[in-house]
Amino acid sequence: MGTAKHGQLSQGGKPALGQARFKGWRVVLLVGLPLLLIMVVSLARQEDGATNLLNALVRLANFVVIPGATYGAQLALGALGVTLIYGVMRFADFAHGDTMAFGAMGVILTTRLLQHLGISAGHLPTALLALPFGILATIGLALIIDRSIYRFYRQQRAAPLIFVIASIGVMFVTNGLVRLIIGPGDQHFADGTRFIIRAQDFREMTGLAEGLTLRTTQVITLVVAVVVVLILFHILNRTAMGKAMRAYADNEDLALLSGINPERVALWTWVIAAILATIAGTLYGLDKSFKPFTYFQLLLPIFASAIVGGVGQPLGAIAGGFVVAFSEVALTYPYKTILRYLGFETDGLVQFLSTDYKFAVSFIILVVVLLWRPRGLFRGRIL
Repeated sequence: MGTAKHGQLSQGGKPALGQARFKGWRVVLLVGLPLLLIMVVSLARQEDGATNLLNALVRLANFVVIPGATYGAQLALGALGVTLIYGVMRFADFAHGDTMAFGAMGVILTTRLLQHLGISAGHLPTALLALPFGILATIGLALIIDRSIYRFYRQQRAAPLIFVIASIGVMFVTNGLVRLIIGPGDQHFADGTRFIIRAQDFREMTGLAEGLTLRTTQVITLVVAVVVVLILFHILNRTAMGKAMRAYADNEDLALLSGINPERVALWTWVIAAILATIAGTLYGLDKSFKPFTYFQLLLPIFASAIVGGVGQPLGAIAGGFVVAFSEVALTYPYKTILRYLGFETDGLVQFLSTDYKFAVSFIILVVVLLWRPRGLFRGRIL
């Protein structure tokens, strides 16, 4: 039905939805080997080299690795929704960030209701119990928007630009709706046990000067992201609807001739995208805080993640999410203390960019990738 087997190209020489190969390991080696060399040289130069190296590694994990991995998982889930919509529906959904906000809002409101009724998840956040209700609300919103707006343009076979313009309108309406219902301010809704590992406990246990902190929301984010990705790839590669979606994304005309119902494909695409948006929005809100405008800002790193990995490639969206997240975190973190542990004294903060320019990193990555490798790491489609 027009789908491509694993490792093969679809018609026209382009990889099918979810099928791609990554050939960017040289970049990883170019970045990783110099860092490893610096650590080894520093260890050899110091009397307390082993202890200082461990302190440096703990601090790096505490402020770069763990936050970067958590943020990367959140961006990856958001980028998966964007790349799925682009791959199947063939347009860039600029409303996806605000769809995430709407889903998170549904979870927050349900969480408050459950807390009012005295229902909780024990050591885990109550939001996990509220998540299915937020998902249902977001699915309802996505299907209403599709049936009232996008289906008309599909029937007219409108150009992708028309869909993009329509999605921008949907973005502003959804953003206004979320602000009207829940307000524009910061809101925290994480409850339960806050920490799995506390810095003070880690110091007492190891005797190191640096303490490692691991929050419950960070572990939940990584675990949920892994489970969701595995389920998504199972749906895309093993189920009849997933194969139909891939066939439709690969060749629409051939899929229609094969008897695939385009409206059913569109329905399930929006359902899956709404689920991904709600989960991503909720995990981001749990880990940081909920503010409607923040989700509007997240649209840039999410699109950057999808384009870096390769538009229309789910595996690329995951890789792109972590590339963008680690770039933002690593380039805005001050390395003065870590370098001091490694034996390099410096008066400055050794911070490449101020945290005020965090989102500018995504923009720079986006521009560089579009100029240097417009198909992304996994050779997706060109916007």
